[in-house]
Amino acid sequence: MNCFAKMMRISMVLCIALALRVNAGSNDIDQMIRQNRMGELTVKAKPGDSVRVEQIRHEFWFGAAISSSAFSGRLNSEDQRQYKEVFLSNFNAAVTENALKWHAMEPRRGQVDYAIVDAILKWTDENDIPLRGHNIFWGISGRVQNWQKQMDDKELLETLRIRATTIARRYKGRFAEYDLNNEMIHGNYYADRLGPGITKQMAAWVKQADPKARLYLNDYDILTGNKLNDYIRHIRGLVNEQAPIDGVGVQGHLHGDSFDPVKLRHALDTLAAEGLPICITEFNFPGQRSRVYRRRDLKLTPQQEQAKAKALTEYYRICFAHPGVKGIMMWGFWERANWIPQSSLYLRDWTPTPAAKAYRDLIFDQWWTRWQGKADKDGYCRIPAFFGKHRVMVDGSEKTVYLKKSAGAETVSFR
Repeated sequence: MNCFAKMMRISMVLCIALALRVNAGSNDIDQMIRQNRMGELTVKAKPGDSVRVEQIRHEFWFGAAISSSAFSGRLNSEDQRQYKEVFLSNFNAAVTENALKWHAMEPRRGQVDYAIVDAILKWTDENDIPLRGHNIFWGISGRVQNWQKQMDDKELLETLRIRATTIARRYKGRFAEYDLNNEMIHGNYYADRLGPGITKQMAAWVKQADPKARLYLNDYDILTGNKLNDYIRHIRGLVNEQAPIDGVGVQGHLHGDSFDPVKLRHALDTLAAEGLPICITEFNFPGQRSRVYRRRDLKLTPQQEQAKAKALTEYYRICFAHPGVKGIMMWGFWERANWIPQSSLYLRDWTPTPAAKAYRDLIFDQWWTRWQGKADKDGYCRIPAFFGKHRVMVDGSEKTVYLKKSAGAETVSFR
């Protein structure tokens, strides 16, 4: 057995050990899910009426990144059809993977391509899919176009203002939220040039053009605990500055062939204490520190695929159970359009992996409301239900009801 094969075998063993370790806290997580993700749906009917409840959609975001390739004509028609169909059968929220990034939209000054963003938004609008805009700015120096770096400070400031206001006006009310300036704790060319107040100014420009725009921070290596304290200082600094920040994004790339559930839960608890909603914005498993990250052509063994499915299940369970988390966005789901191909739910030929089956079992079975019975002698059914949209049927009549976490309970009457 060569060194690489040995390392992969060790990684698989670690993943299995992780699953056993996390399962010890399984009852605790199940209790948190019931407490934080379920409310009561009351149906008023006639005594003895037959009642059925079927969930239609979760309130919690189970989303994925949308590849530009599916909306740019680069895929053949069959893969494009499959991509959209599989997305809609698995996810209720989306994020632009690359289409909105400034260097992708305007690689050459003045030549802005809105076509892919417009196409994605048209499709998500048609299918009632909330879309995150990733991202308006990305201040990591290597992601800033050279034509910006050649400007003086005054011209650069005006260029940033135009970018913020143009995006906000063009897409007013259409993006569910935006990542404002990506990965600032790892580098911020704009702050280095224009001073630390530029982030508040960026947010203000967006809000002036679209007052209802929701702006998120977004950074990585947080859920591992490695950069958690740095991120907390960054968040507090912007809050103290009264920058109009609406939420906290945390990427899920930086684990390896396993993850530490204790560190994950601690990071979520620490972030939640800041009082802002949390979105897991970019999840891959295996992650960027895995053995496969730089071996994109390497296939996982059946045992490694099973370990991946178990780890994905536990990661999602921890995030879904946490009251501060509003959603989790998978950063690619198909092997042909995924930054880390081995983390995909579906292979190139659209065969589902064990992780796909585990994912669907969670979202559409374990965490999906299905109930049938009869109204009691007073004409009531009180049903524990996951937050989200439900179809309620009573003796041939049907109504749709939305059970919101903010309310905790909802009543629908057929009397």
